[in-house]
Amino acid sequence: MEESGRAKSLKWSYPRHSDFESMLQDAATAWFKDKGLPVSDRRPYILAEWEDWPSNIILPEVARYIQDERDHRRRRRERFPLHGFIHHGLSSQAMMFNLLGPLVLRHDFTPLVRVLADCGVAWPEGAITATFEYDDRKVFHEDTGQPTSIDLVISGDGIPRLFLEGKLVERRFGGCSVQERGDCDGLNPAHALSLCYLHYLGRTYWELLDEHGFLSGSMLHDKTCFLATHYQFFREALFAVQLGGSFILITDERNPAFRAVAPGGERGLVPLLLSLVPSPLRDSLAHITIQQLASAIKASAAHDWIEEFERKYQVGGDSQ
Repeated sequence: MEESGRAKSLKWSYPRHSDFESMLQDAATAWFKDKGLPVSDRRPYILAEWEDWPSNIILPEVARYIQDERDHRRRRRERFPLHGFIHHGLSSQAMMFNLLGPLVLRHDFTPLVRVLADCGVAWPEGAITATFEYDDRKVFHEDTGQPTSIDLVISGDGIPRLFLEGKLVERRFGGCSVQERGDCDGLNPAHALSLCYLHYLGRTYWELLDEHGFLSGSMLHDKTCFLATHYQFFREALFAVQLGGSFILITDERNPAFRAVAPGGERGLVPLLLSLVPSPLRDSLAHITIQQLASAIKASAAHDWIEEFERKYQVGGDSQ
């Protein structure tokens, strides 16, 4: 008797994203409950109100730092966007504040230096500064709308060098809003840039992709536009390269959307998209995991809050 599709699905060798997401939801629910925090009636892994977001940050001093920086930029009429779901227990922005905020606040980057060195990324020289939610409209001529923004930029002597972007539970990178609105069919415009609405507006994505050698192979010849689906990845990687820096992607090693390993081989967005990066630029891009950095922080014995981070996100011995 032929095995049913349902029976076969239970034997699929690659991990399921839904299992990973459920585990994080349970961890966030337990963390909020343990602290007696008000949560959504239907989704107890989300705080009750957006304004409760500081309670999603492990260290109160980090929450105050973020609020002070936001107020400072607002007075200067600069952006410091807090995401609409920063009060969500699975918010990647909150996770980055929790993981890297204490290092920034205490100016102790030793764990990050070590993890990056292991994957061949050099630490900037000179006086180090770190900036959350970094943008520069001039890079792509983004004169209107939401500009390209990087979670954390580390500079040496005032020059941006390391561009870090974190992902936690996401299923993909952000896609092109023009295509998502139904105003683009997703056809590759590489041979006819007039087809791209963003190019028409004056955005320089395609010119810079060409300048840095991205428009070769699949990105040039495929019928579908890679930016339609993976717009955020290419925009942020190109942003870092154009400014002469390195793009560092930080993901949870358990998230199969970004990387999954099974007898059938490695798959996921990280190996797929890195394969589309021109060879001369490969050393300018790196992928590290939340687990690698958390382990390095714990090994430093200088940050006792890391155990609370491990509990909040089920990272460590209980995460496997």
